[in-house]
Amino acid sequence: MNKSITLTRVFSVIAVLLVAACASTSQLDLDALRAAEITNFRTPAGNVLSSGQPTEAQIQVLARSGVRHVINLRTPQEEIDFEEKAAVEALGMEYYSIPVAGAGGVNAANAQSLQAILNDIGGEGVLVHCASGNRVGGLFAVNAFASGSSLDTAMAEGNRWGMTSENLQQAVRQSLSGN
Repeated sequence: MNKSITLTRVFSVIAVLLVAACASTSQLDLDALRAAEITNFRTPAGNVLSSGQPTEAQIQVLARSGVRHVINLRTPQEEIDFEEKAAVEALGMEYYSIPVAGAGGVNAANAQSLQAILNDIGGEGVLVHCASGNRVGGLFAVNAFASGSSLDTAMAEGNRWGMTSENLQQAVRQSLSGN
């Protein structure tokens, strides 16, 4: 009888832990996100998404679909037709800005800043975007290389996250190879 009570308590603790773990990880409505037709939208890693610039309407879809954080890699000089920070925050999401100015901004410092934010966010839904998704991929390539990936593997990781521009690929490859 004593073993039965102990097993019941163990299973109760496990059930509570599983419920808590599931509650801390947001579930994203990927079908709705794909249907929103966000430029270069990608789902490379669980609740971490990448894309080009979403519209104000698409930001509303992000919020309804479980995204809780938006990381913008665009510089303030890159104009859009709405105030993104205000739109994101009005929907209850957190807004972050890491201004990445072209290929020169795809560097270790910005890649580390991105990784630090992602680490702080944990498992909650997050969209990382720039204008096209290329700089997003570039920063993920830099982080992969810094984490010990080969140059080719790091470049493939960058492509997976949205780095499709041949010019940016060439610049990132040269930067990572030390040329």
